[in-house]
Amino acid sequence: MWSSLVEDPRRIGGWNAGRPACVVMAMTTLGLIGAGHIGSQIARKAVGQGYDVVLSNRRGPEVLQDLIAELGPRARAAGSPAEAAEAADLAVVTIPLKAIDTVPVAPLVGKIVIDTNNYYPQRDGQIPALDQEQTTTSELLQAHLPQSFVVKAFNHIQAAQITTAARPAGDPDRRGLVAASDHATALSVVARLLDAFGFDAVPVQPLSESWRIQRDTPGYVQPYSAPQLVHALAIAKRYRAM
Repeated sequence: MWSSLVEDPRRIGGWNAGRPACVVMAMTTLGLIGAGHIGSQIARKAVGQGYDVVLSNRRGPEVLQDLIAELGPRARAAGSPAEAAEAADLAVVTIPLKAIDTVPVAPLVGKIVIDTNNYYPQRDGQIPALDQEQTTTSELLQAHLPQSFVVKAFNHIQAAQITTAARPAGDPDRRGLVAASDHATALSVVARLLDAFGFDAVPVQPLSESWRIQRDTPGYVQPYSAPQLVHALAIAKRYRAM
């Protein structure tokens, strides 16, 4: 049974797998593995909120120089994804799903890792476990990073809207965004980040319920408020039931 922490705050219990390192130190640096449409927009928003960002991509730092120049002194390009992961207080994995096996494991031990992925078979190839709905994209990343704290977020908003759709707290038009995880403390950290970015967090546990905001579900890329998004999650159906 899925549970939104918005509906049932008691679900914030259940933290039994250690504490993310960023909870016990100042979280000032976002390390991005991937700097495409979503990654670059998260970086823009983070810099605007006073974070430092370290960006990486598969093609090397040279192709990031224009973006780094735009972002200013709070941004730098890493020589590799491992370098970005090492620098991160909070990491963001925003690369095609087919490439998640290339995400460095050791530098992300003990860290919260935001996963922005969606499954596109035409891009990622057929993944039987996803086709048969035996798992979710974020559970695949969590299995790859067993000592990290994966949180699904930013997967159901168009990239440009990360910087254009923000609203202040209390605004009736403020949009809700899901954060899904097995780890309550990690959820809390990402919820605060979403709030700083100008969105109302809709936390969901466990991570296996993140399918409720995958492609083609009622809440996917819809500009819903948090209560509307909670409803959309509740009425979501598995692909096999559509």
